[in-house]
This record gives sequence, C-alpha cells and structure tokens, in this order.
Amino acid sequence: MIDATIIESIRAESADTVAIRRDLHAHPELSFDEHRTSELIATTLCSWGIRVHRGLGKTGVVGIVNNGSSDRAVGLRADIDALPMTEHNTFNHTSVHAGRMHACGHDGHTAMLLTAAKYLAKHRNFDGTVYLIFQPAEEGGGGAREMIKDGLFARFPMEAVFGIHNWPGLKVGQFAINTGPVFGSSSSFRIVIHGKGAHAALPHEGSDSLLAGCQMVQTFQTIITRNKRPIDAGLISVTMFHSGEANNVMPASCEIQGTVRTFTPEVLDLIERRMRQIAEATCLAFETACEFDFRRMYPATINHPMATDFARGLLSDLVGKENVLEFEPTTGAEDFSFYLLEKPGCYFVIGNGDGAESIAGRSQGPCTLHSPSYDFNDELIPLGGSMWVCLVEAWLRPLAVEVIGVAQNDS
Repeated sequence: MIDATIIESIRAESADTVAIRRDLHAHPELSFDEHRTSELIATTLCSWGIRVHRGLGKTGVVGIVNNGSSDRAVGLRADIDALPMTEHNTFNHTSVHAGRMHACGHDGHTAMLLTAAKYLAKHRNFDGTVYLIFQPAEEGGGGAREMIKDGLFARFPMEAVFGIHNWPGLKVGQFAINTGPVFGSSSSFRIVIHGKGAHAALPHEGSDSLLAGCQMVQTFQTIITRNKRPIDAGLISVTMFHSGEANNVMPASCEIQGTVRTFTPEVLDLIERRMRQIAEATCLAFETACEFDFRRMYPATINHPMATDFARGLLSDLVGKENVLEFEPTTGAEDFSFYLLEKPGCYFVIGNGDGAESIAGRSQGPCTLHSPSYDFNDELIPLGGSMWVCLVEAWLRPLAVEVIGVAQNDS
C-alpha cells in the first residue's frame, strides 16, 4: 500500500471493522432483501450513539451525526447489496449462501463508512450534520432512486453528497477522480418480431422473423457510425437473440435483447428514436410486425466541478498528488447518478490492487469486479475511513462556506 495519512485511532481499531466486513461478506443479501445487513448496520450505529432512521428505499439506513450550531450538512453514501452469483473462494468468510456473493465490494464500502461513523461520533471535529447513507439495491434495483422517492433529501437536507467505489487494477490506496461524466447511463431493450412460420424448404409460404432480426441487429450499428456524432460516446450491445426450435422450421417469432450506454440524454434520445424507427421499418420490409420496448434504468453519473475539485484536493493531501489519478470514464452504470441529479457531489474510486498476490482461500481467477474470485482488500478500510473523516472535517469547517456556495450554484 502507498504512503497515506491514516488517523491512528482508526488504524488501531481497524480489526473490529474488518471483522464486520467479513461478516457481511459471508452473509450477502440481494437488492431490497438486505434485512440482516441493514439490522447489523443500524445496531452498530446505535451502539456508538448515532441516531438512525430505517426503511428508506425499503431496506436503507441513514445515520445522523451532529455537532455545533451550523445548519449545514453533507451526505456520504455506501451501497450494501450483493450479487446473484456463486463464490469460488474458500477462505473463512466465503459466502454461506449459494448463488449470492459480495463480488463488487459493497461490504467494504459499508465497512469504510462505518469506520468513519465511529470516529465522527466520538470526536465530532466539525460544525454541522453528517448523513451516513447506507443504500440498498445498487445492483440494478435503483436503490438510490427509491431512497429519494422515500424522502431522503427532503427529510435529510444536505448541501452535497459523495460516494466511492473500490477499483481493482488501481494500486492499493491510490484514488482516481474526474470532473463531468464518469459512469454511463444504462438502458435495456427487448424486441419481439412476429412473422409467419413455415417449413424451411418452403420459405415463400411464411414471413421470416429470424431474417428480419438479423437485418435489424446489423442496422442498429449504423446508428453509432452514421447517426451519432463521432465525438459523442454511445454503445448498442445486442446480448440475446432467441429464435427457432428445429432446423427444418422457419420460426414464427424472434426475440432480441440488449443494452444501450451513453453519457448524455441527447445521445440516448437519438439512439432510442432511431432504434425504434429501424425496428419498425425493418419489420415492414420483411412483412413482419414487432413489439419494441426500451427501458431507461440508470442515468449517467456526472460529477459536479466544484465538488470534484474539493475532493481532488482533499485526496491529494491524504495520499499525495501523484496518487490521485484522472479517472477514465466507463460505460458501466452506477445509481449514484440519481443523487447527482438532485444535489452537487462527486463519485470517485479507490484502488483495490490487482489481486495478483496469493491469499489463502482466494480462487486463482481474476480479482475483478463481478468475478467469483473477487474479495475486497481490507487494507483499504482504515484509509477509506480516514478519507471520509477528513472530507467531513474539511467540508463542514467554517472556511468551507464559500466553496459550498459555489458548488450549490454549479448544480
């Protein structure tokens, strides 16, 4: 791990939070079913004298730490859900539930925020309020959206919100951050083509849904190469194509599914409009009909400039400017985006290492996100906890008022 400024009392007590992290890893729960996880988080916060609100977004938890007389506030978010996949690791904290696994490090994100919560509750070296947001259902369920619907920002008014994700491949303890788009929007599509089945030896007696589907899939890529500006990011991936049951029967129907990723609503509007036009026109040309369903799931995650500048400066003080890298935007999606539609804020990543080191009980597969061999690097817990504490103390000190005002105007 690189040299970093870690609060000594956090370092000294890190074994306790590591134990919590490993307990969470061993007992993963899926989106909106994080009942044990939420109870553990809430009980732990209460034991430290932190006020707790439960049930936002079904299983979300919000902890509140106050100090001083200021009405200013900041939010810190950790996601708490796991993935529906089977773990290949065999260490002592391997998942006890077949088909469920913390393969994205949300157990570690939770542990880092709990580490900060304990310190902040004990020392309170800030003036204002910290909202500790433990959010369910990041993995496709839109837990951030559901917490907002349940009144997160109305009940807990905050000036800005920050979030972090571990990042395999980045050196342990390094950070990466970027202004503007950092994660793409995520949309899904499903197209069902209805034709007329026939014997494969007599195709003229039917209308070929499969051939219409093949033409449609190829033509979709012209949206990227001919309709979208070359400098704008956009992606159409057809990931499922289902048709037919016998090799001598021309199928009556065909189903196509996939995903679309962009960084701007304008490109997303273009892609959806052109996909619908192409689907309908192709079916007309092949004497078939289609059902076209396009669902917008997560918007793009777009960091606010002043909040990002603030976080970059803080991280540079923590680990050195040379260890705060520019984050290359990815078309992967993140529902922290919903928070940033409502509030100024920033989402950045912390290095989890390359996973090449040999650790007893870890599968020899790649230690990458959403891999059955993944495990969160516990070295990050004291660093991440210290980072959250430093962010709160810097954001909620009187000198930060001018910076916050600019950040709000930037929203």
